[in-house]
Amino acid sequence: MGKKGIKNIVTGGAGFLGSHLIDKLMYRGESVICLDNFLTGDKKNIKKWYKNKNFELINHDLTKPIFVEGDRIWHLGCPASPSHYQTNPIYTAKTIFLGTLNMLDLAKKLKSKIFLASTSEIYGDPKVHPQTEDYFGFVNPIGIRSCYTEGKRIAETLFFDYQRLYNLDIRVARIFNTYGPRMTINDGRVMSNFIVQALNHKPLTIYGDGLQTRSFCYVEDLINAMIKVMDGTIFGPVNLGNHEEISILDLAKKITKEINSEMDLIFKDLPIDDPKRRQPSIALAKNIYQWEPRISLEKGLKPTIIYFKKLLKKMK
Repeated sequence: MGKKGIKNIVTGGAGFLGSHLIDKLMYRGESVICLDNFLTGDKKNIKKWYKNKNFELINHDLTKPIFVEGDRIWHLGCPASPSHYQTNPIYTAKTIFLGTLNMLDLAKKLKSKIFLASTSEIYGDPKVHPQTEDYFGFVNPIGIRSCYTEGKRIAETLFFDYQRLYNLDIRVARIFNTYGPRMTINDGRVMSNFIVQALNHKPLTIYGDGLQTRSFCYVEDLINAMIKVMDGTIFGPVNLGNHEEISILDLAKKITKEINSEMDLIFKDLPIDDPKRRQPSIALAKNIYQWEPRISLEKGLKPTIIYFKKLLKKMK
């Protein structure tokens, strides 16, 4: 259980992960200040908390400094899907760098604990499999994904430099592919793409040969892991994700089977620098936090598909 009286600052709190995190914190009896400029977040994700005395929403662009008081800072604010962060790569890089710098400066002033939602993109197109936290990655610094990948890498650098220079109490988690309700319908992620296409009885778009792999973690499991990392005592980085690997073709089969849809496929060229394999080693999370995912892909798909069904119905 959380401690009543703890005040949390959550950047990107109206987004997919941020809103689920806020739900968890509020249900723990804590209070939350949500910072979001709604570039990719959605107000409806946090609307239920508007009248709660323990919740405050501030429309704020993270590239600008802000002073608010809190005990813990959860830094999630950043476009996280390729279609979003590649739309304006310079703004993405600026948001990650300046946003991280501003939140670290705030944590330094407040002497508060601060969490970074880093990413599996840190590892690039990895040559080590599964990816362990001591692997430095295989990353293209000048590609179309670099604004996000290198942005998150410098964010980690800043976190550890602030820890070394100012003794800041940091937590760094590298988050692998996560799915569940509140994903946006046009985020370009394979999970939402497949579900929406199947529900609309359209062919599923496969990039490359479909043999590339991902490891999908249900959002509830991921949020529980984030809480454990923040409540814990090690700086990180620590991988958070599902260690079960699946090919994109097999994912398409699972989704079409669940929806009772025909599996018609369209094949397109693999995007530049798209990783061929993506699977976390979660040995550290298991050993330190006694955490591992509990919700299978089959079980997690059901509420995710129901969510998109309702979303599509409202759009008609």
